[in-house]
Amino acid sequence: MNRIHAIGDLHLSGFPPSKPMSIFGDNWTDHWEKIKQSWYEKVAEQDTVLLAGDTSWAKTFEAALADLAAIDELPGRKIIIKGNHDYWWLTSSKMQRLLPPTIGFIHNSYAAVGEFAICGSRGWTNPLDENFTEEDQKIYQREQGRIIASLAAAKQDGFSRMILMTHYPLFYAGYTCPWLEELCRLYPIVHYVFGHLHGSGISLGPNGYYAGVDCRLVSCDALDFKVATLI
Repeated sequence: MNRIHAIGDLHLSGFPPSKPMSIFGDNWTDHWEKIKQSWYEKVAEQDTVLLAGDTSWAKTFEAALADLAAIDELPGRKIIIKGNHDYWWLTSSKMQRLLPPTIGFIHNSYAAVGEFAICGSRGWTNPLDENFTEEDQKIYQREQGRIIASLAAAKQDGFSRMILMTHYPLFYAGYTCPWLEELCRLYPIVHYVFGHLHGSGISLGPNGYYAGVDCRLVSCDALDFKVATLI
C-alpha cells in the first residue's frame, strides 16, 4: 500500500547547521537525525510525505540546496508548501525547473497522490491574534483565495478525496472555524494538516476531528520529531 505521511517545520540550515535548533530547547538537539530515523522506519520509496512549510532557514535558493538535497535523499515523494520562514522560495516556473527530482510543491495548484488530491497554501496569521492588522487581513484573504483555487482545481479534475495542508493553522483549539466548515461542505476533505506552532504554542493546535475532518498539527516538535502517517 502506498502511504501518505506528514511532518512540518524541519527548519534545516545546512550541515553542520548554521542555526542549530537546540537554541529553542534541548528537545531540538540533533532534531534532523531524529526525523531521519523515523523517516527511514516509516516511509517506503513508493510513499509520499507532506512537508507543511518552514523547510529551510536559507535566504536564497542556492543556500537551501544542501537542505533540499538532504530531503531528496530520503525515501518517498515529497510535497512541500511555503512557510513564513521559507525566504528561499522561488516562482513556480523556477521551482518546477530547479527542485530536486523527488520534491514537488503546491502553489495555486494541487498534487495528485493516487486517489487523493493534496491541496493547500501557506495561510496566514489568525484574525484572533491581537496584533492582526488591516494588511494582515489582505494577506489572509489572498491566502484563502489560493486555498480555494487549489481545492476547486482538484474537484474540477474529479478527485473525491482531498488532504488540505497549510503552514499556519486555520483555527485554534477550543475555537470554531466556520470557513473550514464551509470548505468541508463544498469539497471532500478528509484530512487537514498544518504546522507553525512550537513549544508552548503546540497546545493551540486543534487535533482530532472537526467538521468531519481529521485535523493534525504536524510541526516536528509537536510530533516528537517522528513522521506522522495519515493514510
